Amino acid sequence: MLTYMDINTRNIGYKERRYIEELRILTRSVALDCISDERFDRLIYIIKKGDMGLAIGKSGENIKKMQKVLGMKVEMVEFDENRDIFIKNLFKPADILEIVSHEEEKKIDIILKSKSDLGIVIGKGGCNIEKARMACRRIAACEIGEIKTEGQ
Repeated sequence: MLTYMDINTRNIGYKERRYIEELRILTRSVALDCISDERFDRLIYIIKKGDMGLAIGKSGENIKKMQKVLGMKVEMVEFDENRDIFIKNLFKPADILEIVSHEEEKKIDIILKSKSDLGIVIGKGGCNIEKARMACRRIAACEIGEIKTEGQ
C-alpha cells in the first residue's frame, strides 16, 4: 500500500500559513494545508474533515469573501484519512468507480464510471487534473497515472 503522508508532519511555508490563517479568521473553519497554484492563479485549501460546509458558507459566501480579500480564485477540497476517499474528493462531482494503485511506481490510475465524467476530471485547460496532481504529490505521496473509463 502507498504511504499516506501524515498531514500534521509536513512543512508549510510562511505564505501558505498566512493564507490558512486568513481562512480561519474569515470562515472559522480549519484548513490543514494550502497549495498555491500560480499557473491558474488560485489557492487550493485542504479543509479538515467536517469543516467543508463552514468553509464554503451559505450559498458560497465564504469562498466569494476569500476570493475578494485574496484577489485570486479559491478552491476547497475536504481531507479524509482514507487516501482513496480524499482522491475522490479531489475530483468531485465526477463519479469515480475505482482507484488502482501501482505500489512499485507510487502511481494511481483513476477508473471513471462514464465517459462524460472525463471532462470534469480534466477541467478547462487541465485545471482540475493539475489540482489533483499537486494535491496527490503533496498529501497522498503518489502520482496520477492514467485516467480511464469503465471497460477500457
